[in-house]
Amino acid sequence: MEVVVAGIALLFLLIGFLLSRRSSTPGTNASEETKINQRKIEELGISSREYEILLEIAKGLSNKEIAEKLFVSESTVKTHVSNLFTKLDVKRRTQAIQQAKSFKILT
Repeated sequence: MEVVVAGIALLFLLIGFLLSRRSSTPGTNASEETKINQRKIEELGISSREYEILLEIAKGLSNKEIAEKLFVSESTVKTHVSNLFTKLDVKRRTQAIQQAKSFKILT
């Protein structure tokens, strides 16, 4: 009986160590997360809807998927994407994401 109790105690001890280690890993704590540079968003003149679209682009969604998710037409999404490209001075989605990360407006 004592061996079983000791085994269970050891198991819980290991689980505690694993959970503790996971919670102390950098990047998992919300206070350590990179802050979004709201000032840069304003400087670039990015609207809240354009920023919303940028977030969806960063998730890898297509124009059609973004349109369905945000309940707008695909044409509207294309217009916002085009405006984002102009404001970020890029030509491709990958460049837009890269530029947004360099400006710290995406994490």
